Amino acid sequence: MDVLLTNDDGIDAEGIHALHDALSDLDGVDVTVVAPATDQSAVGRALSREVDVEPNDIGYAVHGTPTDCVVAAVGALDLDPDLVVAGCNRGANLGEYVLGRSGTVSAAVEAAFFGIPAIAVSLYVPVAEDIAFSEVRPDNGAYDEAKRATRYLVRTALDVGVFEEADYLNVNCPVPGDDPAEMTVTRPSHVYDMDAERDGDTVHITDRIWKRMSSGDITDPEGTDRRAVVEGRVSVSPLTAPHTTEHHEALDGLAAGFGDD
Repeated sequence: MDVLLTNDDGIDAEGIHALHDALSDLDGVDVTVVAPATDQSAVGRALSREVDVEPNDIGYAVHGTPTDCVVAAVGALDLDPDLVVAGCNRGANLGEYVLGRSGTVSAAVEAAFFGIPAIAVSLYVPVAEDIAFSEVRPDNGAYDEAKRATRYLVRTALDVGVFEEADYLNVNCPVPGDDPAEMTVTRPSHVYDMDAERDGDTVHITDRIWKRMSSGDITDPEGTDRRAVVEGRVSVSPLTAPHTTEHHEALDGLAAGFGDD
């Protein structure tokens, strides 16, 4: 199996090296890394017109976004992966409103448009209220559950037909606990708690979900990705990439009346 490994934290990030080591140990798996040269967190599916690519000890460093990495790998670097793995991201990617912002998830989505199955993997790192997330740097051991889950899914998901229905899997893992984490199939949470405050000419934008998660005060129902991870389980959400449409009679009538004014 040929695996393309990418991320959005950058090619020097601990998380991608953790997954590279974990997947390279699998028999019959050939891993090629094509990842951003610098941190591209939260860029979503941003795409560049042109990017510079340079060799790296574990693959290729792309001076661009995660989406650039997937397109460059398949279109210009002559890679033909059976599977794309994006991660492991430092920080969870939970809830439907986050999916479009995440560079990690966006790499998996881009792979899906190429018709390549993909797995996006992220690590939920609980952060105390008085510590800035930017100061949190998990070591390699913090990714042990993510490594275990990713290895398992890479070994098994293709063979059992998971990707006959799902285009990609969004996987979120807890930090290791006293016992191995269970894996549960989830759906992205609908809970949304963004806020903004104005201070003169500055507007401070805050995602209050993170504070609620660190205190355990979440309203997400059972079966959602956020509840699973907060409770210490590995969350796996099977998702599809194309936007979907539904029939709306009201819109049909609106379109039919266009030009009647």
